[in-house]
Amino acid sequence: MNVHGMLQNPDEHVRFAAYLDKLWHVADANELDLVSRVLTDPDQTMAQSAVLRHLDRRAAGLYTGPAYEGWAQAMTQVTIDHPFLTQRLREWSLFRAITLKLPWQPEDLLASSNWLQLKTAVGTNADAIEMLAEAGRTKRIRNTARIGLNHCSES
Repeated sequence: MNVHGMLQNPDEHVRFAAYLDKLWHVADANELDLVSRVLTDPDQTMAQSAVLRHLDRRAAGLYTGPAYEGWAQAMTQVTIDHPFLTQRLREWSLFRAITLKLPWQPEDLLASSNWLQLKTAVGTNADAIEMLAEAGRTKRIRNTARIGLNHCSES
């Protein structure tokens, strides 16, 4: 079934599952077009949720390598009218910079979402973890970072 056929199904749960399946199996050459088409679904919450899962899965597989930057720029263009999705892409880029020890700004991490702060708190950059142990947004983030610091000092 093509994406437009999926739009005919009134059950957003069925469409969501179909979108996830299509996004999981999409060829790189067709990825931008498919993401654009999913984002035309009338149920924007569901469509953006499907695309968010796709972005997280793809970014997790790409962020350590050179292909990430071009992919993230292309995805940002496709999701430009969806602030939450473009924010997530920015946060993946920040996570990449922190993890690979590329230049990054501490204030960007401190202003980031709970999602990114938690992801960073269990990461490998001791400077970022230390910052979150002291100034993370929530008690959970600060505690997770403190546990991460203890593990760093033990190894």
